[in-house]
Formats: sequence, C-alpha cells, structure tokens
Amino acid sequence: MKLHADKPDSNTITAYGEGWFSVNGERFSTSMLLASTGERAAWDCAIHGQMERRHFDAMLSLTPLPPELVIFGSGKKLRFVRPALLQGLIDQRIGVETMDTQAACRTFNILAGEGRRVVVALLIEQ
Repeated sequence: MKLHADKPDSNTITAYGEGWFSVNGERFSTSMLLASTGERAAWDCAIHGQMERRHFDAMLSLTPLPPELVIFGSGKKLRFVRPALLQGLIDQRIGVETMDTQAACRTFNILAGEGRRVVVALLIEQ
C-alpha cells in the first residue's frame, strides 16, 4: 500500500520568522488577512498603535460566510486592541483571540486543518 501525505485544501502557513511568514510556500513580509477557505488579502495595517475599526471590519467581507473565529497575531509581543475596534466582529458573534504572530500562525494551521472557518490577521510591523 502506498501512502501519501495529506495535502490540505486550505491555506497553510508553512514557515514564519522575524518580520515574515510563508503561505503554501509563498513568502510575505507585510501584514495579511488569511482565511482557512483559501481567501487572502493584504491588510493595510502596519503599526499596532494606529489600528482602527475598519482594519477589523475588513475581515467580515473576506469570505462568503462569516468566520467562526478570528485570530489576531499582534506581532512579536502579545498586545491587545481596544474592544471598540472589535465591535463589528462582536456584533456578528464572531470569536476573537489575540496572540503573538508566531502563536497565531500555529493556531491557524491547527484550526484550518480541522476544517474550521477561521481568519487570521497577521500584523507585520514595518
């Protein structure tokens, strides 16, 4: 019997490091929104202290169905955002978890591998 490694049908973060990450082998060094269903978009957010509600509202239109969960990768350090910025997600009853970007990459892969509708927002500060 010949065995083959599973190839996920969704986006997978294949590597990450200081100031970059790879999705399905393609390297990125800017902030990005990434959905487990395959959608991805540049995220015009480059500085944690300058985040606005529109940055988080952009996640609502990324996928045809709303995500079950949003993971916010806050950069090198764990940094939370003001709850008012998340109000659009909260109003839609979408869970939000904040963690450093490397932990967000790992968690996204696990949840996407389980078939969950998850969006990760990876902040890469310039």
